[in-house]
Amino acid sequence: MTPGEKRLSERLEQKLEDDYLLWFDVPIGPKQTYPDFVVLHPRRGALILETKDWHPSTILSATRERFEILDSSTGQPKVVINPLAQARHCAIEVINALKCDMQLLQTDGPHRGKLAFPWGYGVVFTRITRSQFEAAELNLAIPGHLVICQDEMFESVDAEAFQERLWAMFPHAFGKGAITLPQLDRIRWILFPEVRVPQQQRLFDDDNAEAAAENAAQERLPDIMRVMDLQQEQLARSLGDGHRVIHGVAGSGKTMILGYRAEYLVQTQGPGSKPILVLCYNEPLAVQLAMQMAAKGLGACVHVRHFHKWVRDQLVAYHQLPAYTQGWTQGQTMDEYVRCLVAGVDKGHIPAGQYHAILIDEGHDFASEWLKLVTQMVDPGTNSLLLLYDDAQSIYQRGQRMRFSLKSVGIQASGRTTILKINYRNTRQILQVAHQVAGDMLKAEDAKDDDGIPLLAPLGCGREGPQPIVIDLPTLPERAQQVAKLLAEQHAQGHAWGEMAVLCRDWNSMDICSRALARMGVPHRVRKKSGDFRPQADAIQVMTMHVSKGLEWPVVAVLAADTQGLSPEDLAQESKLAYVAATRATYQLITA
Repeated sequence: MTPGEKRLSERLEQKLEDDYLLWFDVPIGPKQTYPDFVVLHPRRGALILETKDWHPSTILSATRERFEILDSSTGQPKVVINPLAQARHCAIEVINALKCDMQLLQTDGPHRGKLAFPWGYGVVFTRITRSQFEAAELNLAIPGHLVICQDEMFESVDAEAFQERLWAMFPHAFGKGAITLPQLDRIRWILFPEVRVPQQQRLFDDDNAEAAAENAAQERLPDIMRVMDLQQEQLARSLGDGHRVIHGVAGSGKTMILGYRAEYLVQTQGPGSKPILVLCYNEPLAVQLAMQMAAKGLGACVHVRHFHKWVRDQLVAYHQLPAYTQGWTQGQTMDEYVRCLVAGVDKGHIPAGQYHAILIDEGHDFASEWLKLVTQMVDPGTNSLLLLYDDAQSIYQRGQRMRFSLKSVGIQASGRTTILKINYRNTRQILQVAHQVAGDMLKAEDAKDDDGIPLLAPLGCGREGPQPIVIDLPTLPERAQQVAKLLAEQHAQGHAWGEMAVLCRDWNSMDICSRALARMGVPHRVRKKSGDFRPQADAIQVMTMHVSKGLEWPVVAVLAADTQGLSPEDLAQESKLAYVAATRATYQLITA
């Protein structure tokens, strides 16, 4: 921000109530215009502000079309567009984009077809007082009521008087009432495509802006527009440099924010920058994330890997693979790979600081030595690292919470941790079942780890859906056959095969389910090894509960393990697994 823009942002924060929304220098609408400030209020409407830090002596002449000013860098005169015309241009772009949505228009009366709420635009001169404005006769170029001057935005100015200055800028003061919450989501969905959830990511994706706007006007917009909530948007936009940690419950949008962060980092990179690395533990999640990055055109700049593949790739690239692993279990081999990579970095055989930034999803499944290794791979010049985790979903660390502090592995998270408590993925009915499955696991909200971060019980967003279906049959083959029948019924009701998954405790259960699905003639894919998962395939995905973490489908069937006779520790682990599996469903849950 310029000094004047910073002062104005401070005044807006001080003088406006908490129900105002404010965006600064964010590209909006199909043509990606950059107004200095967008102010939105549920009852007042939308206001676009253009800010100028000009001194009175800067302005040589002014008309309604253009200003002649002294260039601050060269000291020479130059001609610029009238700042009010700039503000009006941005406002028209905003309004034209919003008018594509019938749900934001008035449907009757003299203003039928116009926006259902007021809108306006104006100019803020942060270094010109009202008396100087009038003495220079700038009111001949910009009407006085469309300007806020330096002395009208002092800290001592009355809040009501300041607000009156803002709302005097409204030339279009029609509208019937307050903007509703659904309308507010629609406004944000249209103006800021980057805050849409991935399933509704782009509307204006035509390279030709005018053609895009015309196509958008003809396109049927979604009845429900899914966007980040305001906390998620503020978090995504304001993630600064250095190390950042997001502790969020299942379905709270952690992975969505990771995607936004990766896209933002690519856009702000300089030429010749190092790549960005996205790491996760699950191979299917890595496949899904890589597909999403490729769809955004980020595949060349953002490298998505599951942790052990990344470790092996590093060892191969720098000729550090261990000489002998024949006869070892997969777990022993992976442990040796990690040990060799750590040793290679420590000895300088493998370079540290290889990445512009590193983003870690599902970080609760990373061992301490993994995180300590990863922090060394961030370029010290950027020191950009984002860790996302949820202890309630820690299903690989022997069912326990992190037994180490983030500080101990080199993550500087003090004062840089954000907590997301609201689950948006699951309906109220699914979340209720998930809570029952989790049992005492989610009741320790007051317990804190060494970083001062509490265990989190997810809060539902209130979305409704059908009651989960419970199958109570004595044998696993009978339950699997009933699952196959119910999934076929879900398909008949309109769900694509690719919108469904069957999550099992082990490979034996997967085989039984696969045979049941085959008998019903249902297309499905069984994921047993890397490369088996194809998220774009129109087939039911059959996989273990473990590898489903981080993924989601509208319809999910969960075949739970037999818990009879288990120890308390094993029972707690099975509860976590079942909780993770149940929270993969966004609409219909089937438990068997």
